[in-house]
Amino acid sequence: MSKLCRQVSIESPGATLNECVFSFEVPVPDVPPYGARIRVVYAGACYRVVRTRSASVCSTSSISSIGSLTGEMEGFSMHSSTPAHVGLRDGALFPGYEVAGIVDAIGGAAECTDGITIGTRIVLYPYEGVPHGYADFIVVPDFKCLVPVPAVLPLSVAAMLPTGALLATNTVYTAIECLNTILEGSTKKDKATMLIVGTGGLALWALRIATHYFRRLPYHDRIHISVASLKDEGFVLAKENEEIKVVQWSEDLYERQLIERTIDACGGPVDVVLNFGTTSRSLHRSLQCLAPGGMVLVTESTGEKLLPKFAKKAEDLNVNIVVVPNGTIEQLKELVELVSNGDIEPPPHSVFPAEEAQEVVRKLCNSEINGRAILKFHNID
Repeated sequence: MSKLCRQVSIESPGATLNECVFSFEVPVPDVPPYGARIRVVYAGACYRVVRTRSASVCSTSSISSIGSLTGEMEGFSMHSSTPAHVGLRDGALFPGYEVAGIVDAIGGAAECTDGITIGTRIVLYPYEGVPHGYADFIVVPDFKCLVPVPAVLPLSVAAMLPTGALLATNTVYTAIECLNTILEGSTKKDKATMLIVGTGGLALWALRIATHYFRRLPYHDRIHISVASLKDEGFVLAKENEEIKVVQWSEDLYERQLIERTIDACGGPVDVVLNFGTTSRSLHRSLQCLAPGGMVLVTESTGEKLLPKFAKKAEDLNVNIVVVPNGTIEQLKELVELVSNGDIEPPPHSVFPAEEAQEVVRKLCNSEINGRAILKFHNID
């Protein structure tokens, strides 16, 4: 008789937040010949939204905007009066796939890489077809998607890296390419301004990652970073660096006022915008804050939804919209090293037993969790 293990499904909560978390007992998966079985220790909390292409809502939202909810959820076929929608932002690309754990078993024909053996602490790169992470055990077909985690890095922190942190990293990499063109290209401007839009986990990761990488650039003193705060918490978060200028994007003001306020706070039109918002309003505002030839960077999911709508507007303004995909496994390995060494400080997170997933979803929906919510499946200490 096969041994059984737990698997959890977190679906889109309804108006009453009831029956959105389901727990099953399933057979412990067999070890693939060339791969490995992973004992899941931590997984980032997020849930599936019912639509044609599955998306997710995660706890990066617990410090993000609760304004513009109608636009926020416009692609999800939801009614904005549902309590579950308050404070939510589509911040994780791989629902249930933010996995950190240990190698439980290895296939007999497997070729181990990176010194991975049974008991190795790993984080899972979210490859195409990655298995659902809300389970006691998952299997991977080979070792190409596994990144070892040093003992000094808590696995709860490692679980935050494969999606939000990795996407923020690739966005910063792309921003550096844009800044190279602006500061070292044919136009060679004396200075460049980069605006980070948002105060959620993606924006906070991007701020800390950009601060780290920009210090290493030869023209670092010619780059000025500003933050467009979508909520009051943004002032607290952005003030961790006194050189960062902050402008509040209050939905109480007219668009023209917000655009003028942003341009004034940034010392002129902006050259590069890292837009981690998901609304039409946020992107439209970002485009109008750009200098001619400027670029706004958006995530792949946002670009897919909004790029067709704004391509003509960008052309008329002589600016560009750049779609940034999730990062590579090489970037994830570097990110693990940087966070392990203390070169980049992770944003706050909170750990909850997997058994409390229902309550975690309720708290996420009411913005009651500080930072990223992480579900704990096993105690390996």
